[in-house]
Amino acid sequence: MNKVVIVTGGAGYIGSHTVVELFNAGFTPVLLDDFRNSQPWIIDRLEQLMGVRPLVHEVDCQDAIAVEEVFARYTNCDGVIHFAADKAVGESVVNPVKYYQNNVGSLCVILNAMKRFHLENLVFSSSCTVYGESDEIVVTEESPVKSAVSPYGDTKITCERIIRYQIEAEQDLKAFLLRYFNPIGAHPSGLIGELPQGVPNNLVPYITQTAKGIREKLTVFGGDYHTPDGTNIRDYIHVCDLARAHVLALNYLSSKEKPFCDVLNLGTGKGTSVLELITTFEDVNELKLNYTIGDRRSGDVEQIYANTQKAKEVLDWSCDFSLGDALRHSWQWEKGIKEHS
Repeated sequence: MNKVVIVTGGAGYIGSHTVVELFNAGFTPVLLDDFRNSQPWIIDRLEQLMGVRPLVHEVDCQDAIAVEEVFARYTNCDGVIHFAADKAVGESVVNPVKYYQNNVGSLCVILNAMKRFHLENLVFSSSCTVYGESDEIVVTEESPVKSAVSPYGDTKITCERIIRYQIEAEQDLKAFLLRYFNPIGAHPSGLIGELPQGVPNNLVPYITQTAKGIREKLTVFGGDYHTPDGTNIRDYIHVCDLARAHVLALNYLSSKEKPFCDVLNLGTGKGTSVLELITTFEDVNELKLNYTIGDRRSGDVEQIYANTQKAKEVLDWSCDFSLGDALRHSWQWEKGIKEHS
């Protein structure tokens, strides 16, 4: 059997794309997912893409006994990629306990299981939210971690801290903390993509659902920011480029001596405004979107994007897909969701 990688949240948005990249790179991904933020039919789509049905265990990563039972079955495991988490900023404000219990609690379960079964390599799914209201528009890995603007953001800060402390205490762990900027897009096949539960929290699924007629219109939050066109600027990265970085990170960890811990920003290194994103979506898909400019949304950072030099130097990684590619793939995925499910 090829090298086994345990992927928590492997049926989710970023997780599912990473499973495909792992398989293509010669790994055997083992998925742990309770399908709270995904759908079981995504596994069928993964089987279509991979040619074999992935190994899946329906497990809540807060359940230590169930997690350890899975880990015990894969003694040749090469590492863990930990995606499993709740991720809606707004919901975290309304229900903070849920977020600390799941996001922080599940990490502790995973770390305990890794210790028990002597697994060394961990790739952790973090976020640029750890930079908070950054004083810098272009953030590097050395930019200060600020007080979080939401419980969700604070769980990522807390998880990063726990991993660092665990490495200091045990000296038998190697980890990458990958800070994502704004993942968008879908697999070029149109078979997997972002699948929001209910009303989308992220911009691109709201755009595609508006284009499809599921949403009446898109409201852009704020048109009076100190940016060229008055709208927020973010760093939008294609999910397949993001997924590929996880494979490179895992390979890099395997080559390092323990203990080891490092942080990498994953973005394109280019800022794109909300209006630029909408215009590009309209252009590449040859359609018009129903949108209006509304009031600012509380907690939104004016502009932030990544300095990605470190990821390029350490992993020899860069983005293959353009913004237009990502938005074309997102629309292709949106149009085909019903027929695939």
